[in-house]
Amino acid sequence: MTGNIIITGASAGIGKATAKLFLDKGWTVGLLARRVEPLNAMVQAHKNAIGLPADVTDDVSVDAAFATFAERAGHLDVLFNNAGISVKPAPIDEIDPHDWRAAVDVNLTGMFLCARAAFGAMRHQTPQGGRIINNGSISSYAPRWGSVPYTSTKHGVLGLTKTLALDGRPFNIACGQIDIGNALTDMTASMETGMPQADGTIKPEPTVHVKHIAAAVLHMAGLPLEANILSMNVMATAMPFVGRG
Repeated sequence: MTGNIIITGASAGIGKATAKLFLDKGWTVGLLARRVEPLNAMVQAHKNAIGLPADVTDDVSVDAAFATFAERAGHLDVLFNNAGISVKPAPIDEIDPHDWRAAVDVNLTGMFLCARAAFGAMRHQTPQGGRIINNGSISSYAPRWGSVPYTSTKHGVLGLTKTLALDGRPFNIACGQIDIGNALTDMTASMETGMPQADGTIKPEPTVHVKHIAAAVLHMAGLPLEANILSMNVMATAMPFVGRG
């Protein structure tokens, strides 16, 4: 199966790896991210890539990107709502309110704005419908130490996913969430050297290659709309999640 997908946070990490897999499989891929140079490089390398420079925290920017995709690709089959950031771990009284707002802006408001744009496109296109895949986290269920901003936003994403899964039913819009644990990217490279544990120690943690995350997203995206994976957890097998803390 192939189709048309927009991937946010497509310039690096999970988003970039997923975009490359979908491009290689013949999908038309809208690459949405703030950094223009990485997007341009991918567009030059793949004729089925569409660069969509945009800031997910800005509704005007997001709406313009989705409008550009509609003009060039037509039907929107899937949104991989992936863009997100992390914040340096600390007790809540040591967390800068600026860092809290940044996490909320990208991880929650950005998810909302992109889901909003995708939902509107899918609701009003012909044939009606599509699929939204939100990038949650195992922190949607179990926090790490000192992760108030990140964990709070990822709990919010879980609520967004469940509500969209309900609200999308009349319009043939499916919504699911992939909850990832310790995928190895530039942002998570420190996991292999040492991460704070609930008992106060610092220990290295197992990681999983990002290609397995991309493959899981491809599987979710390829399902017929009468089937939906509401929640999928893909994690490093031996990482501290079950029994975390």
